[in-house]
Amino acid sequence: MELKIYQVDAFSDKVFGGNPAAVVPLKEWLEDDILQKIALENNLSETAFYVKEENNIVLRWFTPGTEVDLCGHATLATAHVLFEHEGFEGSEISFFSLRSGILKVRKEGSQLVMDFPLDQIEEIEMAKELTDPFSPKPIQAFKGKTDYILVFENENQIRTLNFDLTLISKLPVRGVIVTAKGEKVDFVSRFFGPQVGVPEDPVTGSAHTSLTPIWSQKLGKEELTAVQVSAREGKVGCKLLAERVILTGNAVTYLIGKIYI
Repeated sequence: MELKIYQVDAFSDKVFGGNPAAVVPLKEWLEDDILQKIALENNLSETAFYVKEENNIVLRWFTPGTEVDLCGHATLATAHVLFEHEGFEGSEISFFSLRSGILKVRKEGSQLVMDFPLDQIEEIEMAKELTDPFSPKPIQAFKGKTDYILVFENENQIRTLNFDLTLISKLPVRGVIVTAKGEKVDFVSRFFGPQVGVPEDPVTGSAHTSLTPIWSQKLGKEELTAVQVSAREGKVGCKLLAERVILTGNAVTYLIGKIYI
């Protein structure tokens, strides 16, 4: 069996920036075990697989360790592949995920604009198991559908944060988002997901479905600018709607190849 594979740097306008994702177009679904092995072999934070079915393009995302409910940067990468390499006609793609529903991505000039469901978050107490992995300590904590979100005092604390991945991996969630008000943008963040095989994700689109409502309320604005301050960094435009979040970013192709199974 021979499959196409693309590697795309998402939330970046140049290679070696943002978050790399693999994208594998399929004519029909392979066994989940094969999909997981491909993702593990790629050893990227996410590999996206898609199949064209009638009016939708069905999309799934795998880390090296598991399938996940939603991945923003791999969705952005998949849209980039369809627009730039796979001959998609039109300016808007309608993806469908069994885990996240309809996800629309439209092309606006050089940028891609994603329409994602808003995460349901609630403020929680800062239990010891939440604060122990980090130094300095957060000042506020929230829980979303799949992640904890911890708010810190300033951007410098996020950039220089000391953390214990072993302790983080014991938390019963997909990952932990740490965030603070930005110095040159509205907010900054980092994402740690050792539970799903991603020690630190360079740029996490889905995390911004949790971060946007928090910072929208804190800053009193619906449109926000964000940077995930990993070593690669990535810029994300965020806009809060009623039950949706609009995320905007760039993507660039790094690699086109073939998989032989």
